[in-house]
Amino acid sequence: MDKFKDISWWYWMVMVVLLAVGLSGHAQAFHIAIAVGVIQALHYYARHRSLISFPVQVRMSYLGLLIMAQWDPLYFIYWIQLAGTTAMVTADYCPLARFLSLMPWNRTVPFSYALLYRTVFSAPVKGNILQGLPAE
Repeated sequence: MDKFKDISWWYWMVMVVLLAVGLSGHAQAFHIAIAVGVIQALHYYARHRSLISFPVQVRMSYLGLLIMAQWDPLYFIYWIQLAGTTAMVTADYCPLARFLSLMPWNRTVPFSYALLYRTVFSAPVKGNILQGLPAE
């Protein structure tokens, strides 16, 4: 299977395991997840050499959410990340990437509810969502 050869899939799979372990009561797993997130973000920054590169944006945002969830009132973010990362690992559907694609700096068309609908409900694509959205 091709995804087993993709380092990105393995990073996300490790995150699923760490989030599940953390949510089962082993808080140190969240600290390990943050460390893996830093490594992943640095790896993709080294690969793309740009903070505005979409793959780097996804990893930096994910890392930011991991760190934010350390604050008790935002602990629920870990559950959202577990669900989204599981979707990424099992179905190649990345909710975070889809919502990041809607940010003004990542799109060339005006925001609309039709764009939101297409972004959320289009089938998973190889590569990233910025290249795979259907035309208007």
